[in-house]
Amino acid sequence: MRKMILGMSALALAAMATPALAQDEASDGFTLSGGAAIVSDYRFRGVSQNGEEAAIQGYATLTHESGFYVGFWGSSINFDTADSLGNPTNQTTEIDAIAGYSMEVAPGITVDGGVTYYLYPGGTDLATDIIEPFLSVSGDIGPVSAKVGVAYSPTGQNSLGNDDSVYLYGDLSAAIPNTPVTLNGHWGYTDGSLGGYTGNYADYSFGATASWKALTFGVSYVNTSGYGNKPFKESAGADGTVVFSVSAGF
Repeated sequence: MRKMILGMSALALAAMATPALAQDEASDGFTLSGGAAIVSDYRFRGVSQNGEEAAIQGYATLTHESGFYVGFWGSSINFDTADSLGNPTNQTTEIDAIAGYSMEVAPGITVDGGVTYYLYPGGTDLATDIIEPFLSVSGDIGPVSAKVGVAYSPTGQNSLGNDDSVYLYGDLSAAIPNTPVTLNGHWGYTDGSLGGYTGNYADYSFGATASWKALTFGVSYVNTSGYGNKPFKESAGADGTVVFSVSAGF
């Protein structure tokens, strides 16, 4: 992760890249879903992971009717990094392996918990993989869907400098009646080893998605606050930008 993954659970990209789901009902209570997207910039917790360039993303999830699920999420990336000898690395892909359990604890209230394992294949002898457990609660407040959650990267991981990091976030969404448009808002707070130059910062976004047949189109404004001074923020890709996405289920 280092400077690049300053992230939320990859499945919570929401307004930036929410693929339309395609579900295949399998036997024995299993359901397979998947999607793919093209985004104008892969922003993870407000910070570009692809050099502020376009990225290709996709995922697949296998869910059991009991609430357990496993899956992966992947994206093209572009990190300006080097190995311990100073040679440029060849890390062009992020792959997130995810396992969790989701259940409705009360009418309309769902609790979801699990763990994400972030992997970055490529030519480097430096530790980059990160394990991050997560927990969230979601539900509806009238016409608004709300979600709050936490993701915690514990100490003992070389990629984090043996420090820890915590991410708190909240999401809101609301469909506009009689239209294919959904409005989305997000706020998050990172503290610890992944907290940028200052050790802690906030990220936020707001935008909309619209569905048309099998496609979902998205636009979102993304920015950070407290990440660092303006030159550092811009060089890290943590400054404000508008992100466009086109996604589809398969």
